[in-house]
Amino acid sequence: MGFVLLGLSGNSIQLVPDGTLILHGAIIIIMVAVLNWTLFRPINRILEERDRRTSGLISEAEQTLARIEESLRQYEQTLRGARAEGYQLLERQRAEAIRERERQIASARELLSKQTSSEKQQIRSQAEVARATLSKEATRIALKISSQILGRPVAGESE
Repeated sequence: MGFVLLGLSGNSIQLVPDGTLILHGAIIIIMVAVLNWTLFRPINRILEERDRRTSGLISEAEQTLARIEESLRQYEQTLRGARAEGYQLLERQRAEAIRERERQIASARELLSKQTSSEKQQIRSQAEVARATLSKEATRIALKISSQILGRPVAGESE
């Protein structure tokens, strides 16, 4: 079996290598080669394939996550742009409404000013007519009172 017992003198056993040692070494080398070819290489290929797939899936997941993050970033940027545009549109509409309101107020003020001027002019002309009428009526009444007091017609009275 690879070692030859050399005697049993006392309590010690001595082993000496012989030719079977080389045979055993060759058998071990052949078994390692056969195990490597039939067992270890296929297992290693399977493990490498599994690692490749796992790392491929992880890489694919990382790429998908990166695309999702980029899409989210673009969505948020688009949303901010749309909000800003909406606010600008609201501001323009508000400014336009203010300008329209101011225009209407100015138009109403102008109309009111024209109406006020017209009314003042009518009141002035009516006051002038009333003064003239009152002056004539006062003169007529004064002449009438004078003629009654004097008992005779006064000059300028027309009766």
